[in-house]
Amino acid sequence: MDTLSGIWLPLITPFRDGALDEASLTRLAVHYVRQPIDGFILAATTGEGLVLDDDETACVVSLVAAEVARRKPVFLGLCGSDTRKLVKRLAATAAWPVDGYLITCPYYTRPAQDGLFQHFAALAGATDRPILIYNIPYRTGVNLANDTLLRLAETHPTIVGVKDCCADTTQSTELLRRRPPGFAVLTGEDALFVGALAGGADGGILATAHVDPRAFAAVRDAVAAGVLADARARWDRLVDLVHLLFAEPNPAPIKHCLWRHGLIASPELRLPMTPVSAALAARLDTLLETRRAA
Repeated sequence: MDTLSGIWLPLITPFRDGALDEASLTRLAVHYVRQPIDGFILAATTGEGLVLDDDETACVVSLVAAEVARRKPVFLGLCGSDTRKLVKRLAATAAWPVDGYLITCPYYTRPAQDGLFQHFAALAGATDRPILIYNIPYRTGVNLANDTLLRLAETHPTIVGVKDCCADTTQSTELLRRRPPGFAVLTGEDALFVGALAGGADGGILATAHVDPRAFAAVRDAVAAGVLADARARWDRLVDLVHLLFAEPNPAPIKHCLWRHGLIASPELRLPMTPVSAALAARLDTLLETRRAA
């Protein structure tokens, strides 16, 4: 696989009456495979992967892969703090129709850098598929240092990139300067998308691209063409939407918008996640109507 780049969509998982909504999921896959989306992440944070059982996760992968039909890469989100369990999970999903994995740093346990290195080295040795590491210290409680990440990239070809949510611009800038050829850096901070691209990032894994993927693609294309003024002007027209979509915990605002657009039958989430407040719903509805009228 070439260097991962562009706009990757961490697809939401639709529910209805407590169950996986397979019809809505298929509708989403059909819709987004026709959009300027470069790849899909399934059952990750935005996809509420932590509240899916194994059978539901397998169903999500099967349905989406059937519609994408190898036209775009599909990665599976995995997370956990037990290296042995994740190695077993990689073995259990070896025959699944996915092209790679997005694997989060171990959460809560806060291992040392050597522990993080050994954790991802074990995972890299357990699969031939590419692995994107998801570094998001404000969720996991541990930051994967650039030295550790680059050591992994140099010693394990299976580790092909990072979803960067370190929330430290100095660390992100230094990573872009030091990374080896072919190692992908995709921002996971939607609000920083245009700045990350201008700084040399390869793209983003963007939950907010659910709502207007063509607008995000236009920003990406403008940066790629070197027309930064146009990119920033386009971003200015998107930024209010981005901020509203993270005004309450993700993916509730996105599910509300997709429900309003008729792409999913219900904005339902699973506890402990809850629907958007009435106040935010009204603000989202107003903004969506304004964007439709523009």
